[in-house]
Amino acid sequence: MALRRSVEGGRRGSASTLVIVGLANPGEEFAGSRHNVGGDAVRLLAQRRGAKFSLERRQRAVIATITSPGGTVTLAVPTTYMNESGAALPPLLARTSLEDFTRLVVVHDDLDLEPGRLQLRFAGGLAGHNGLRSITQVLGTQDFARLRIGIGRPARKEQVTDHVLKRPTGTRRTQLETDVAEAADALEVLVDSGFDIAQRQINAGRD
Repeated sequence: MALRRSVEGGRRGSASTLVIVGLANPGEEFAGSRHNVGGDAVRLLAQRRGAKFSLERRQRAVIATITSPGGTVTLAVPTTYMNESGAALPPLLARTSLEDFTRLVVVHDDLDLEPGRLQLRFAGGLAGHNGLRSITQVLGTQDFARLRIGIGRPARKEQVTDHVLKRPTGTRRTQLETDVAEAADALEVLVDSGFDIAQRQINAGRD
């Protein structure tokens, strides 16, 4: 994992050892939906660490920082819609002086994993995810880490849009809240213990 890329605008900000980006759609309409679990997990991590998000319009994201044994970790949730998530990355990476994309972790929902499953991996495909597609187009590479949060697929293809964008209710809502909490647990291991240890713990018995 030694890939490096130049970041638009050069090194301008204070250095972060890790940047974690949670994907979500903005607005009350989408709050609590399956598509927003990535952003929800990152927000929960910040809450647990006593960090508050601030709106950074130039970065097109809300941003918070926490500390880890390795240094400063920047948490971000883009304020763009999902299919424009990549627009937040160049100013965010310039702000954090992050040029090594192996230190970038994108947290997102995944239709191909069942609810209750998580997977931490480096690189990989897009699996039809518009947020990942946008980020890949902007960065010019798929070589960044992802924490995938399983949301499962509905029985029929035509149900996918409602499945990801509408709030679940009842036991499905409870399941989703549990999954977000477990994803935040996984991010805490990543922040405190590093990628390799986190990957072993998170993926153990899941593949």
